[in-house]
Amino acid sequence: MFKHILVPTDGSELSVKAVTYGLQLAKMTGAKVTAVTVTTPWQSIALGETALAIDPDEYERRSKEYAEKTLAVVANEAKAAGVAFTGTIATSPQPWEAIIEAAQKAGCDLIVMASHGRRGLTGFLLGSETQKVLTHSKIPVLVYR
Repeated sequence: MFKHILVPTDGSELSVKAVTYGLQLAKMTGAKVTAVTVTTPWQSIALGETALAIDPDEYERRSKEYAEKTLAVVANEAKAAGVAFTGTIATSPQPWEAIIEAAQKAGCDLIVMASHGRRGLTGFLLGSETQKVLTHSKIPVLVYR
């Protein structure tokens, strides 16, 4: 059935549930799993005359640290389930593009992802990353609700 499943994760509660489901599916089908978490590059934020200043190096350090912790959760769960696992961190201003690219690079034949992540009002107004993956991916996508 499936040989290689990509499970994108942002560490949100629903994302973690989708990862668990993806790992269960992988175990049932004998597939291996690649997990990807996508960080967005640093950018300045200015609202009128007010600007939010975050040190770019500090931002990058914290983003990488959070991504590593997020993937460690998946690695531990994969190990407990006896599923072959690889984790990867991608950086992109468009997470959906990085998700599709990660699936293509790894040779995945299925993407299992949550119906939505932690994108808040922006995600609602502009469309969720999941919707964008569904729209643009040539690889089948299973959406976990």
